[in-house]
Amino acid sequence: MENTITAAKAAPLLLEWYDRHHRELPWRGSPPMARQGGVANPYHIWMSEVMLQQTTVQAVKAYFEKFLTLWPAVEDLAAADNEDVMKAWAGLGYYARARNLKKCAEAVARDHGGRFPDTEEGLKALPGIGDYTAAAVAAIAFNRQSAVLDGNVERVISRLYAIETPLPAAKPEMRSQVAALTPADRPGDFAQAMMDLGATICTPKRPACSLCPFRPHCLALSVADPETFPRKAKKKDKPLRLGAAFVAIDARDTVYLRKRGETGLLGGMTEVPGTAWTARQDGETSVEAQPFAAAWEDCGTITHVFTHFELRLSIYRANVARAETGNDGWWEPVSSLKAQALPTVMKKAIAQAIPDAFKAER
Repeated sequence: MENTITAAKAAPLLLEWYDRHHRELPWRGSPPMARQGGVANPYHIWMSEVMLQQTTVQAVKAYFEKFLTLWPAVEDLAAADNEDVMKAWAGLGYYARARNLKKCAEAVARDHGGRFPDTEEGLKALPGIGDYTAAAVAAIAFNRQSAVLDGNVERVISRLYAIETPLPAAKPEMRSQVAALTPADRPGDFAQAMMDLGATICTPKRPACSLCPFRPHCLALSVADPETFPRKAKKKDKPLRLGAAFVAIDARDTVYLRKRGETGLLGGMTEVPGTAWTARQDGETSVEAQPFAAAWEDCGTITHVFTHFELRLSIYRANVARAETGNDGWWEPVSSLKAQALPTVMKKAIAQAIPDAFKAER
């Protein structure tokens, strides 16, 4: 069975639904705002799209508002200290995004007078902007007729056309279908409508098909179970990597921290001393790998899942005098750990050794 729905038919159906049921998001120019003459802010759209990669809307809202409070314009972000940006990002994950966010802001301020390019090609020339982000910013911020394909849109389009090819191989076919449906009029709203439909109606489990504007045209609904789309290739088991982390605390209730190298996994972030684990190899796990001599106490293990591997760290704690440590780090009060650029895995390690380290009050 072939789905012959056209842009001339699909766009009005979806946009009518979107005008009534759109989500209110802090970075979005909503239909009511547009009717009053408001326009989307490219800086806001770009920042939100970078933050939303592999992260939920709910998680991003607070970070987005924090970043805008600290750096209201792209020139402010460009001039910010790298460490401050990493601290503000800590906990959001995928830290290469934060480094690229800063580099992109610098390029826009330096090379474009603080104005984002308004085409996909111009946007892709900026640091850290790939096909998806370029299409999203071009469509939403500049109303370009760009095919925007995120996870929500993949789900909608795979069901609408009952695409049997599993992801990720299906992406070119999905993008082609989205491009064919995207209208010249209101392409940004169409992109956001597709995202909203996937997020609120065409959900991964128990989609609310009876409320969907595409219901009469959805092939998955007529020939199969929509929940089985998009088809996915069998996932490979994630490798398990091992390592150790050492949490040193002194009599002043401060913890010894250091900064990771600027490149590689968690580059530029703050850490407690540990062994040389990577995504491809294990690090030492025993107390013999201690960064300096101390009475290290075994505090058990923590597990953290990265995109491509799972990490299990053996955690050790010691009460030490400052003179016993090296000189490659600094001592941070436990009370201010929340403000540091600590990735989630390091927060887990510290909390395993100091259970109330991240509570509101100690």
